[in-house]
Amino acid sequence: MSDQQRPQPRAERARRVADTLRQQITSGAYGQGKLPDERVLGHALGATRNVVREALALLGDEGMVIRRRGIGTQVVTAKYGHGLERLTGLAETLVDHGTVTNEVRTARVVPHAPKAVTERLRLPDGSEAVHLERLRSLDGRPLSVDSTWLAPDIGRPLLGLDLAHRDVFDLIEESTGHRLGSAEVTVHAVTAEPDTARLLEIPAGAALFAIDRLTCLADGRPVDAESLRVRADRFALHALVHRGPVPPRD
Repeated sequence: MSDQQRPQPRAERARRVADTLRQQITSGAYGQGKLPDERVLGHALGATRNVVREALALLGDEGMVIRRRGIGTQVVTAKYGHGLERLTGLAETLVDHGTVTNEVRTARVVPHAPKAVTERLRLPDGSEAVHLERLRSLDGRPLSVDSTWLAPDIGRPLLGLDLAHRDVFDLIEESTGHRLGSAEVTVHAVTAEPDTARLLEIPAGAALFAIDRLTCLADGRPVDAESLRVRADRFALHALVHRGPVPPRD
């Protein structure tokens, strides 16, 4: 019997239905509203009610939906999308979704920055750097913990500016008079250790996006090295990419 003819276990079918529903929820198809009932979802997704029920249970375990007897299935929190095609700050990205505020937990000059930081920012070994740590919230609900290291000439002027209500990107461009040019971004998955979980108001061990970003001025100079821990239940990363010629192999 071929793979196409082999009956699929219900758990496998439920996982695929959950994947489809997750994508729909993430894209905002249901907002923060109520999902259709199991019969309607099953008809739309070509699945039995039992499979749909199991898929909704998977999404419930993820914290994406909550199911209440006699009421139905409700999206707990809509995910907010962050595009990867353009270099933007969080407040700029989420301007249509609410107000981003920042609890400034650290804003100081570190006389001897860690070697890993000076290497990333191409500073002399043992150089000072400016360290910022902010707990970022959307409409009062924690979204991310951002740790930022800045080259000293870039960071020092920012210490006297409005770090509680402005994106660092905007402040850098405003204080230097120069545009940011590009950033190298790496995204991976981690689980929340107890301190981060406490700050973000999630259970220890919950899934997070770990985003490492090195941002440069238009001339290519690196000035901003960030490490972000973002709630995966409230955030989604997306990009529009194009397929170009395949580069030749060495």
